[in-house]
This record gives sequence, C-alpha cells and structure tokens, in this order.
Amino acid sequence: MPEASARPVEKLDRPILDMPRIDTQSTFRDLAYAALKRAITAMDIYDRPEEIRLDERALSADLGVSRTPIREAMTLLEQEGFVRTLPRRGIYVVRKTKREIVEIITVMAALESMAARLVALDAAADDIAELRRLMDAFLDGTDGERVEEYSDANIAFHQAIIRMSGCKLLVEMTENLFIHMRAIRKVTIAQDNRAARSIVDHMAIIEALERRDAEAAARLAREHTLGLAAHVEKHGDFLS
Repeated sequence: MPEASARPVEKLDRPILDMPRIDTQSTFRDLAYAALKRAITAMDIYDRPEEIRLDERALSADLGVSRTPIREAMTLLEQEGFVRTLPRRGIYVVRKTKREIVEIITVMAALESMAARLVALDAAADDIAELRRLMDAFLDGTDGERVEEYSDANIAFHQAIIRMSGCKLLVEMTENLFIHMRAIRKVTIAQDNRAARSIVDHMAIIEALERRDAEAAARLAREHTLGLAAHVEKHGDFLS
C-alpha cells in the first residue's frame, strides 16, 4: 500500500492588530488629567451660587506645564462629564439641577444597597470594625459641634461601603457620580439635624453588617440614601 504523501503545512498569516503608535508625549496630559480630576472631585461645587470657571492659564502655572496638556486633559474630563465648554465663555465644572441630583442620589441608593449586601456577605471582620471605629468618635452627641469633621467621616463611610464591596464595577460606576454626591452630602449634613440622624442610620447599617444580615444591610443602606434624596427634594432649592 503506497505511503500517503505528507500534506504541506499551510502558512498562517500573522494577525495584524490595528494599533496607533504610542504617544510618548502623553505623560504630561495624563498627569494633568489625574491632578485636575482629583482637585475637581474634592471641590464643594454646590456651596456657592455662581458657576466655577477653570482658567487654563492659571492651571498651567499651578501645575507647571504648558497649556497643551491642560487642554488635552480638559477634553478627557469633558468626555467623562466633569467639565463643559461654553463657547466664548470658557470651561466650567459641571453642576447638576435639582432634578438631576435627586436622580443621581436615587441611583446611588441602589448601588450602595448592593454594595452593603456584598460587604455583609464577604467583607473581612476587621474592615467592618473599621466602620464602627469611624462612627464611634461621634457617639458622644457632639456631632453638631463638629459638623465639618463629621461631614468628612460621613463621606468616608459611604466611600468605604463601596470599596469594601470588592466589586470593581461598582467602584467604577460610582466614580463619576461621587463628585456630586460628596458635594451634596457636605452641603446638607448641617441641615435639619441630618448629622445626628445620619449617625443613627450608619450604626444600624454597621450592626446589620456585623450580623452578616445581607438583606437588612441592603435595605438600611438604600433607605438611608433615599432619605437624602427626599431631603434634597424638599430643601434643595439652592440647586435650581
């Protein structure tokens, strides 16, 4: 029986990836973007009636770079919804209307509820204990006298719940909403005895997490944040 002839090995074409060349000049843009985003996120953008204008020349001087990476960074920030360009007026930090803020808070209530559920199920006991330590400092009833300090602790509490969920997607989804949530929480925490009620709510959430009661933790986190939505709906005329 004749031997079968060897089949020729087909030469496969190497797949070609459609990639742009690496921009070796992008470092300053990336650094400017990171610095500007960090600064904008830390601003109290609702504590004044006027809009916040960003001056390219001043930012260039402050960051020690030319205006080109500043402009490139602003383009990225505008795509992400942090700033907006108004023709012949300049670049402004984005501020939301009252209706938009209520919608953001409502979405955050759902996301924080899911985060609290995940924390109850999977977070380390030491991390949950850290939440209690964060609130313990204000259980002596002096939160009203230390409203600025408590405001920072309140924001840290909500950030920690998202982070401790261990869900990267939750962290990413809340990142662009955080600038507005942080600013609104900071403005409203001194209103209508909210600081004292906030501590009570936080302690109830912590106790549910310590019991590993995922259903209760999710419900309490959702109700707590929806309480902020109701407050803004009633008292948020400064956003109009």
